[in-house]
Amino acid sequence: MVEEVQKHSVHTLVFRSLKRTHDMFVADNGKPVPLDEESHKRKMAIKLRNEYGPVLHMPTSKENFKEKCPQNASDSYGHKQYPANQGQEVEYLVTGTHPYPPGPGVALTADTKIQRMPSESAAQSLAVALPSSQTRVDANRNAPAGGEYRHPGASDRSQPAGMTPAVMEAGNAKNSALMAKKAPTMPKPQWHPPWKLYRVISGHLGWVRCIAVEPGNQWFVTGSADRTIKIWDLASGKLKLSLTGHISTVRGVIVSTRSPYLFSCGEDKQVKCWDLEYNKVIRHYHGHLSAVYGLDLHPTIDVLVTCSRDSTARIWDVRTKASVHTLSGHTNAVATVRCQAAEPQIITGSHDTTIRLWDLVAGKTRVTLTNHKKSVRAVVLHPRHYTFASGSPDNIKQWKFPDGSFIQNLSGHNAIINTLTVNSDGVLVSGADNGTMHLWDWRTGYNFQRVHAAVQPGSLDSESGIFACAFDQSESRLLTAEADKTIKVYKEDDTATEETHPVSWKPEIIKRKRF
Repeated sequence: MVEEVQKHSVHTLVFRSLKRTHDMFVADNGKPVPLDEESHKRKMAIKLRNEYGPVLHMPTSKENFKEKCPQNASDSYGHKQYPANQGQEVEYLVTGTHPYPPGPGVALTADTKIQRMPSESAAQSLAVALPSSQTRVDANRNAPAGGEYRHPGASDRSQPAGMTPAVMEAGNAKNSALMAKKAPTMPKPQWHPPWKLYRVISGHLGWVRCIAVEPGNQWFVTGSADRTIKIWDLASGKLKLSLTGHISTVRGVIVSTRSPYLFSCGEDKQVKCWDLEYNKVIRHYHGHLSAVYGLDLHPTIDVLVTCSRDSTARIWDVRTKASVHTLSGHTNAVATVRCQAAEPQIITGSHDTTIRLWDLVAGKTRVTLTNHKKSVRAVVLHPRHYTFASGSPDNIKQWKFPDGSFIQNLSGHNAIINTLTVNSDGVLVSGADNGTMHLWDWRTGYNFQRVHAAVQPGSLDSESGIFACAFDQSESRLLTAEADKTIKVYKEDDTATEETHPVSWKPEIIKRKRF
């Protein structure tokens, strides 16, 4: 029977079987009895329906089909295969697989009897003509019930060789990426009133290098190159007290919010703790090998952090004076350090152009930011948002905690930026070595004011430089420590309005450098 199937078409088998049925006779007593006309038709109909109905729609094979195709070729499923590499073109017989016929028991038409395997160029043209995968999905979803029958695995066979759905999806994604996209524009900045100079405080005999306001907002403290620390009344600007003890320039001061202590550091490698009830030094923190450039206090625990020209930052226990950790990793002087209660709790900026975010408990680097191309001398944390900014001669950059994700550049302050400060209203102030001060809207990076105050009478024009700045606790006054040996106090212009000082802004296309 298998040999007959290989040699003859299905229609030939049906014909011979029906002929045998016609010639057969039924025997009740062992002798043949010919069938009458009605019995013959009934038997033939039953035989045709029960045994050969599913295959009656199959097409008749070509006369030369057996000659062109080898007899022994079969696939893993036992089906016949007819390779096309015999030196002549082979027409493939369609036997009911997708996409022909559209349903079981439906005969093929003359146009769909034979399906040729497409060439490589035809396959590529077919792929271009095919709709996107999403279009096909929508078409199938919207098709009426009882539509075209799809053979299992038909999606694989209906696509040309080498064109998988993933490849077609990639092509569609590439095409969509090439579509023109609307360029991002700077949002309209918040209006801020301009700041104006209203007081200049003199008294130091050298550059004023650092400044800090006490938590009660009654006085502020400054450190100078004249080796003294001076305490000033904030309301009147009068000198209240001078503290001596450092033997070189005082580079950092900060007042504790948890105890009546003042901390200072200087180029004499010393870190001192002053008791403001007795105005005396009560503790020294020894360990740095070179000048100490900055310090900060942790807001919730008794921990002091200092940074130095010896390329390290150190964490100190305030009460025991013990050095808890030495933060090593920078390859040049560490110019600034900041602490916060949230992770990462310590942020340092260095002359090696990097910013490091540190794990306080482990004493190791969490993240190193290498975007800046020049020394980072200033870092400031936003009081409300989980963000911070860093200042360098190349740019002011804004970052997002905890991983230091880059937000945006604030470009335009083309100078050595020594200090940054920000208030809760989103006013960022940058002070530079050439005496210029720029004020920015934190959210949009819009530079709404530039200030270059005149130097103290009797000073050289070259002594125009801002080393430190800070807002008072009410954020209504801005104090700057300058190279002309003065402290300048600024306040908002109460008479300014959006009409008198409009924002000169238009929705320009943002041109931001990522690095």
